Amino acid sequence: MPFQNPSNDQRREILQQAKTIAVVGLSNKPDRTSYMVSEAMQHAGYKIIPVNPVIAGETVLGEKVVASLSEIEEPVDIVNVFRRSEEVMPVAEESVKIKPKVFWLQQGIYNEDAADLVAESGIVPVMDQCIKVDHALLVKRK
Repeated sequence: MPFQNPSNDQRREILQQAKTIAVVGLSNKPDRTSYMVSEAMQHAGYKIIPVNPVIAGETVLGEKVVASLSEIEEPVDIVNVFRRSEEVMPVAEESVKIKPKVFWLQQGIYNEDAADLVAESGIVPVMDQCIKVDHALLVKRK
């Protein structure tokens, strides 16, 4: 059966219930999509945890950057991934270990093997969807 993302209602519920988003591949450059999307989600009230081994130890969007998901010491609701499709499987494998509720691949990122892996562990996969766009379209402002 071909992969299907959760419905709009299911994604709305995910976004309404989530509080913490680990962003894999978050850049420290404000002109990068990962930075802009993460900043918007932060302004919407989410805690952002930057994950990027290249800039680990730095601060991005006021949060300390960790090198890997396994370094995060608090529960994560969503792992939001900004990596090439072919680089997603190791992130999926690491996600299974920290058990977020959702494994979210940004727009243009698609890896069915990674989606199958996380789904087998009870993690909801979302692929090829921009979390910022979904939030803007699906979640009503208070």
